[in-house]
Amino acid sequence: MSQALKLAAKGRGMVSPNPMVGAVIVKDGRVVGEGFHQKFGGAHAEVHALEMAGDAAEGATLYVTLEPCAHQGKTGPCVDRIFAAGIVEVVAAMQDPNPIVNGLGFQRLRSMGIQVRSGILEAEAADLNAGYTKFMRSGRPLITLKIAQTLDGRIATSSGHSKWITSKESRVEAHRLRAQHDALLVGINTVLADDPQLTVRMVEAVSPHRIVLDSQLRIPLDAQILSDDAPFLTTVLTTASASREKIVRIQEKGASVLVLPEDERGWVESAGLWRKLAELGVTSVLIEGGNTLATACLKTKVIDRIASFIAPKVLGSGIDAIGDLGIRNINNAIQLERVEYKILPVDILVQGWVKYLM
Repeated sequence: MSQALKLAAKGRGMVSPNPMVGAVIVKDGRVVGEGFHQKFGGAHAEVHALEMAGDAAEGATLYVTLEPCAHQGKTGPCVDRIFAAGIVEVVAAMQDPNPIVNGLGFQRLRSMGIQVRSGILEAEAADLNAGYTKFMRSGRPLITLKIAQTLDGRIATSSGHSKWITSKESRVEAHRLRAQHDALLVGINTVLADDPQLTVRMVEAVSPHRIVLDSQLRIPLDAQILSDDAPFLTTVLTTASASREKIVRIQEKGASVLVLPEDERGWVESAGLWRKLAELGVTSVLIEGGNTLATACLKTKVIDRIASFIAPKVLGSGIDAIGDLGIRNINNAIQLERVEYKILPVDILVQGWVKYLM
């Protein structure tokens, strides 16, 4: 199962909104077939493994990171292929939370006389596809807030200077974190202040979709996020009050512009934002940069996880990582659960799942 999980991770950035899935077929103590879901709409992991195993699949055990499907989608039901190949046992890491699967695959396999076990390395499998699971259960993406801050909680000096708060090693880790998400989300203030590329460069991986929240379309037409070699990866979300002419000019750069409802402040309305991203097939989002965006998302309780890079530096004043959340009692503080600490050569990375007490 550990090998199947490693295989599954190879599909990262290529299969959303489908889950990453890996499969390994074992017979007489040796691996005779393996595969992973390689691209959206393509063959599932089980099919690749069965094709590699050929006749050796008869009488073998299939290890798979997610419950095999029993329905007709872009490809046929995997359970039928498993039965036809002569597999006698299926060991799965977890049940598929997709309502059209959700136990039906296991049920179908058992009805065919195939032995089924599940729950092997389930926590690891759930973590791998946390975005897919959230997407299936709630209809919106899993949202992670990334922060790079000083010891006293600043993300920039009072003049707005922020390059670089954290070390090169932390930036490599941050690029690795980017690669684990379907989309990167920033507010227009971050684009104006930092002119980021928002690509994965410091590790070998697929760059996620880039999303910019820009209610008034203040984004410069020469911004890197519009003028680099991959503008098709960029979507600008704006409101009806934005300039029609500016929309056309951004589209001419190769980026997409989507007009969404606005709230009482004239910003892109939060519920509409997450609904639109779900419609685009985005199952996980990494929010990068910006006190305003981070604060607004924490206030509306949409952040699922936080990843905070903390540098051993003190500014004394500057731009706070998070603004006023209206919390006046320490017992109501937002807390992190399942916290992980990673000691980097210079900085510390603290990650955890958000628990709201208010």
